[in-house]
Amino acid sequence: MVRSSPRWTGSDAALRSLQVAFDVEKQVIDAVRYAAFKNQLSPSDQIRTILGLPCTSKPVRPRLTVSLSDADYDILAERFGLAVDDKRKIKESLHEALINFARQQQAPDGDPPSSP
Repeated sequence: MVRSSPRWTGSDAALRSLQVAFDVEKQVIDAVRYAAFKNQLSPSDQIRTILGLPCTSKPVRPRLTVSLSDADYDILAERFGLAVDDKRKIKESLHEALINFARQQQAPDGDPPSSP
């Protein structure tokens, strides 16, 4: 019998888990994602909550990600009037653009506006 390293024993349970995918209508996906957003959960944890399963996820730092190609940096540098190689300044400008977007989207009751 091969014994696993103590370093890897914590992942034994994860290796025995199976990911389940659901093919559902867009309305169901939107409802789960919105509930997850409102409850500050991942969509996976929201599904576990709906199904009455425990959620073991630790809170994570909320953040948004986007992948940017060199061509994207070229476009953004031109948009913001910055040097293409100054990626730090471009990221700062993107950060500010997202903040401005959020301010414009904020509804009076604190909830984001509903989709059209």
